[in-house]
Amino acid sequence: MKLLYGKQDVILASIEALREAAKITEKEAAAAVENIVLDVKAHGDEALRAYTEKFDKVTLESFRVSEDAFAQALAVVESEFLQALEGAKANIVSYHEKQKRQGFVEAEQIGIIRGQLIRPLETVGVYVPGGTAAYPSSVLMNVLPAKIAGVKRIVMVTPPHKDGVNPYILAAAKIAGVDEVYSIGGAQAVAALAYGTETIPRVDKIVGPGNMYVALAKRAVFGDVNIDMIAGPSDILVIADETGNAKYIAADLLSQAEHDVNSAAILVTTDEALAKEVQREVERQAEELPRKDIAKASIERNGAIIVVDTLDEAFEAANAIAPEHMELHVKEPMMALANVKNAGSIFLGPYAPEPLGDYFAGPNHVLPTSGTARFFSPLSVDDFIKKSSFLSYTREALYAVKDQIVVLAEKEGLHAHAKSIQIRFEESEEK
Repeated sequence: MKLLYGKQDVILASIEALREAAKITEKEAAAAVENIVLDVKAHGDEALRAYTEKFDKVTLESFRVSEDAFAQALAVVESEFLQALEGAKANIVSYHEKQKRQGFVEAEQIGIIRGQLIRPLETVGVYVPGGTAAYPSSVLMNVLPAKIAGVKRIVMVTPPHKDGVNPYILAAAKIAGVDEVYSIGGAQAVAALAYGTETIPRVDKIVGPGNMYVALAKRAVFGDVNIDMIAGPSDILVIADETGNAKYIAADLLSQAEHDVNSAAILVTTDEALAKEVQREVERQAEELPRKDIAKASIERNGAIIVVDTLDEAFEAANAIAPEHMELHVKEPMMALANVKNAGSIFLGPYAPEPLGDYFAGPNHVLPTSGTARFFSPLSVDDFIKKSSFLSYTREALYAVKDQIVVLAEKEGLHAHAKSIQIRFEESEEK
């Protein structure tokens, strides 16, 4: 893990190099993804079967997961796993319930009514990975906010395997309340959700994490269907002062590094001794991990420990990076929270590690990556609703403002707009 000394420009240069490398890789895959999307759009289930055989080495007669498969999954998984899912579900629901919005009606001026309707999306598609790591927790994080929003039909897709769909994912889907599950993955699954096939329904929005091909497919179909975000590799940035615990920090950095070789794990600290101790701990702990090859490759390629002079410099750099996850291992983390401007999710103190948020505490773990926390937010109930405005004017209320509307319309050269207002009063003015 690289140990660097410097200020914001050093850190940003390292991060920017990583992101640019990812973009180059994306460009190479984009053409292949576009072809898959167009093929599925044109040929439906036939294309899905061909890509499933090609990429997953599985031949499927039916894509839809049967009720018997759900029952078998619930019988196979451990009771403690089901209990953990139920505990996480309770926390996720209680947190996201507080995000629910209400419409409003305003009638403060005589003859004028203005308002806003809140309506849930009709159908949502949820992509759940099933490759190098399967994520039952992502089922809960994506499905439960949609259920709270009132989405009527939630369709889940997840890659198939020769022995069926991962039972832990199916158990999570059952507990979360998914309506339909289809055994299909990759860019082809995203295309199926976006355009519909003979067996898979078209949805209004696609959410959920996936590999680069899934992310690129979501980008390709955006506009024909809504999406949550274009997720890049996972990242974590830890800010620590001399009070930081090297073992805890190293473990937290590795918790993200084990996701993917392209994941980024960064420590920014004011304490050089802590920096060197964390560096040693990362090397030691990485050797003990079952996914050590991935974690070590990620740390070698994208990991960094940067020593700065002050916490102000650390926060300035962190806000410029806008990490997906930010941990604050400082004396008074709650006070330091005021210094955070850009971060997907923030973890305060030594006993709020990032995996707490990933699995159990309640805040959503679907977060903006690749610096997009500057303008994107975590997945929430808001992602599954739409807003419509409404208004009503009496004749008298419209008459009072008609001339101002006409001035604005004619100044823009839109004379039919002006006429739409004027025509309502021509008859009375002629009399």
